[in-house]
Amino acid sequence: MKLGTLYLIPVTLGDDNITQVLPPDVVSIAQQLDTFVVESEKSARHFLSTIKTAKPVRELTLNLLNEHTEDKDIAVLLAPLLAGKDLGLMSDAGCPGVVDPGAKLVELAHQKGIRVIPLVGPSSILLSLMASGLNGQQFAFLGYLPVDKMQRNQKLKEIEKRSLTHKETQLFIETPYRNQHMLEAILSVCQPNTRLCIACDISLSSEMIMTKTVTNWKKSPLPDLHKRPTVFLLLS
Repeated sequence: MKLGTLYLIPVTLGDDNITQVLPPDVVSIAQQLDTFVVESEKSARHFLSTIKTAKPVRELTLNLLNEHTEDKDIAVLLAPLLAGKDLGLMSDAGCPGVVDPGAKLVELAHQKGIRVIPLVGPSSILLSLMASGLNGQQFAFLGYLPVDKMQRNQKLKEIEKRSLTHKETQLFIETPYRNQHMLEAILSVCQPNTRLCIACDISLSSEMIMTKTVTNWKKSPLPDLHKRPTVFLLLS
């Protein structure tokens, strides 16, 4: 039996106009699918309603894959593909498989010889790196830093040292309601000449992407990052 195709469907990073951030072909493919693996049903239904799928959203099949999904349950999600049916994988925001539990499904798909097609769409990590002016040849994404203040400050020192040693841009994120604390920690811990890019609300109408040295950030009014999706980038 012919296997189905796993489409990696990017979504917007907010509620701004879909036509501004997603190519028409991506929207067209997503509209025709009726079976999806999603990180959360609510956000998936909102996106699929917005793009007006061929079938009513209530008739679509949405299976969950999130941080709580156990590894032993992921194989079951491949069933439609193994039966010859195409499947769409969607993250809560941005590109599936990048800082997203959907990567585990993609890994299994490759093991089963299933074709995987990534579709073009916004990735906050890549867009922030592109716009930062920092080193795009060597970089590392570190995810979340420790919540504890002392551990976070120690980690920032380690990150800065690694960046200096390898001339490598360091990217990391924080829970949006703790963004301001992260910014204050960076400015208190890092060296004056270290460059910091703050990339906030990427692809939205409120987007702000700005790179300055730590010294110059301290000289200017700090942006309000509270509850706004933000990527921090450091180059020492």
